Amino acid sequence: RDVTFQTGGQSPLASHATFLPAACPACGGLGRRETDTMDTFICSSWYYFRYADPQNNDLPFSRLKSDAWLPVDQYIGGIEHAILHLLYARFFTKVLYDAGLTGAVEPFTRLLAQGMVNKDGAKMSKSKGNVVSPDEIIAQYGADTGRLFILFAAPPEKDLDWSDRGVEGCARFLKRVFRLVERYAALAREQADGSLADLGAAETSLRRAVHASLKKVTEDIGERFNFNTAISAIMEAVNAVYSYTNEKGAKVHGAVLAESLELLVLMLAPFAPHLAEESWSILGQSESVHLQPWPAYDAAALIADEVEIVVQVNGKVRGRLTVPAGLTQAEMQALAGGDSRIAAIVAGRQVLKAITVPDKLVNLVVR
Repeated sequence: RDVTFQTGGQSPLASHATFLPAACPACGGLGRRETDTMDTFICSSWYYFRYADPQNNDLPFSRLKSDAWLPVDQYIGGIEHAILHLLYARFFTKVLYDAGLTGAVEPFTRLLAQGMVNKDGAKMSKSKGNVVSPDEIIAQYGADTGRLFILFAAPPEKDLDWSDRGVEGCARFLKRVFRLVERYAALAREQADGSLADLGAAETSLRRAVHASLKKVTEDIGERFNFNTAISAIMEAVNAVYSYTNEKGAKVHGAVLAESLELLVLMLAPFAPHLAEESWSILGQSESVHLQPWPAYDAAALIADEVEIVVQVNGKVRGRLTVPAGLTQAEMQALAGGDSRIAAIVAGRQVLKAITVPDKLVNLVVR
């Protein structure tokens, strides 16, 4: 009640005449009491408010800037924070809100508690001496391979049991990407602005595969932090490009291939930044790949002309048919019943009903 709070960060107890002096319990001489009595959690529980207004010399932070920046969009931290820091941070935010200093009711909007990296069943720790240095992987395979391997090994919220068995596979994948870029770079540079209209079936299929991968990568890294499945989607897109080039040989469509390669490199950039930068340059781009906006997938390219439907008889899969997309239920049932394999199975039996899922499934219930 009788302390004076001043700017400068010093504890008010340091200038308190009656608190500061004290008799030493050991020698009886005059001593000084400890003045740094504030728990560190007091400061670490509201740092994000100060981040919103770090140059303010008059107030901890202004209400205007607090309301502009807070709450924090994404908090990433260990699960041990749930019963310590996150609890204190929420308490401080509630107090500051009640005091009218902020309009933020909660400190953080989303939380990602990352898993631990284990080795031989135990959490990696310097004190345990079981820490694995990435230097050997980087020296042998490069930083991009090491980075891709770690991100591909497990979702970030799950514990990861360390094993380097998958490193070689990641290295081979990156080499496959680079071979594609080198092989078709000249064509891609020439056809970068080519027309994507009036495409053949193979080109339409390739665009659908690449843009489907882009859609999944966008959702996986932007909404779910599922880096491992995002990388898997990129691998599927690379396989689609290889299948297309193997099928078409020298008759590849330059504009479609140019678009596919550029999208592959852009998708790969967050995971393998060095290879992506080099590939982007080889494709004729002068500005860094890391300065490019994230690409938007073409929703129209995802619309399939044909779909594969499953045909079941009494719930058991008996065949698959490739049919035009968008058929009515009656049309799907007619095609399923007219297939020679299905007709042989249901011959002489009564079809009680047909269960149809548009563009996906026909289940004939017979007796």
